[in-house]
Amino acid sequence: MKKRSDPRHQKRIEIVKALFEQIFNKDQKIVKNQNAAQIINYEKEINALIAKYAPTWPINQIAPMDLAILKLGIWELLFKEPKDPYKVVIDEAVEIAKQYGTETSGSFINGVLGSIVKETKGNKGIKSIIS
Repeated sequence: MKKRSDPRHQKRIEIVKALFEQIFNKDQKIVKNQNAAQIINYEKEINALIAKYAPTWPINQIAPMDLAILKLGIWELLFKEPKDPYKVVIDEAVEIAKQYGTETSGSFINGVLGSIVKETKGNKGIKSIIS
């Protein structure tokens, strides 16, 4: 079992914090975290995926922390190179959601990311779900 002190876990938390900050400061062009800046470059695609896989929750109604965690998780699953195993990505996202989100954040994050993985594994990958 991994520990919260794991450097990779801490790095993910820093990315989530930077994304969370960016949600409230859209006009701020400079993002202090390089990975968060990369995620923001894919924001249009990531938001479309969130809308598709969490259809009962419009993006503006998703808790900002959950939204930041989803953005990180989707980026890690679909856009980041090299890729980590999907089980690791989902587990990390759920752990961060439990630590920083609400009571239901973990299951919400797990459901959205799990649906994306299920569809990408059954199809030819990311291009099949983005188009």
